[in-house]
Amino acid sequence: MKKLFPALAILISVLYPSQQSELLKIRKFRIAYLDEQIKETSGLSLLNGKLYTLNDSGNASEIFELDKTTGAIISTIKINVKNKDWEALTNDGSNFYIGDFGNNGGTRKDLEIYKAPSGNTSFANDSVKLISFEYPEQKEFIPKYSSTDFDAEAMIYLHGKIHLFTKEWSAKSTTHYTINPEVPEKQQAQQTETFKTNFLVTDASYYNEKLYLIGYTKKTEVFLNIFKETEPGVFFNEIPERYYLGSTLSIGQIEGIAVDETGVYISGEKFHSPLGTAKQSLYFIPNDKFKD
Repeated sequence: MKKLFPALAILISVLYPSQQSELLKIRKFRIAYLDEQIKETSGLSLLNGKLYTLNDSGNASEIFELDKTTGAIISTIKINVKNKDWEALTNDGSNFYIGDFGNNGGTRKDLEIYKAPSGNTSFANDSVKLISFEYPEQKEFIPKYSSTDFDAEAMIYLHGKIHLFTKEWSAKSTTHYTINPEVPEKQQAQQTETFKTNFLVTDASYYNEKLYLIGYTKKTEVFLNIFKETEPGVFFNEIPERYYLGSTLSIGQIEGIAVDETGVYISGEKFHSPLGTAKQSLYFIPNDKFKD
């Protein structure tokens, strides 16, 4: 999803990065610049040891397998549904879940997640399952571009449910909702907890009883929060580890994260600003770079 940031805010970010986070600037961990076909990478997911990404709105309905060491496209999976605004990708070990719920105007009433079996290179319409939902707390659908609190770009699959984390433009928080992927009718997402991130959450990953939330501020600061799962499906009871990763001016607009036993993969889409352009990139941070 495209965003614009005032030049003044960008300059302030460069001069005064956050002082309340561990410094872990990821520029030195860049694996490669990504292919122009995925310059709007909007999510990452690891499935059976393979790394996948997708593009957001305005692009073809495709999932790309990436080489984890070079960032090159290995294969392309075509999904025969419309890409209204794909913003997240996760899986349950056998199926992909595609989050078509980008909503930075706050007006969408067709929030959807597509479930598609992995292992194929293309899908017929009848093999893709639609999961439809709404936020029960949202009562108005008046356009509030980049100020709504009912946007989302992050989800994980855990304990048989989809866990969605909102991107709250006004509150600068994230709200954790759960969605049942087995319900055929439109359902109300169930709110479970909220956390004040002070940044816009753009993707999520789960590994080894930890939740990873990544995103940025309007000042172009990029942050990663790592939460402990204190009880099944509950993450916000304790203060997370917090890392400052750099500025979108140099590392791109960070939109994807995926974690495994070796470390953390991060992707950023191409970023345009009055002060320059950062190319779409793939990063890998080994586990030993994080606190125990």
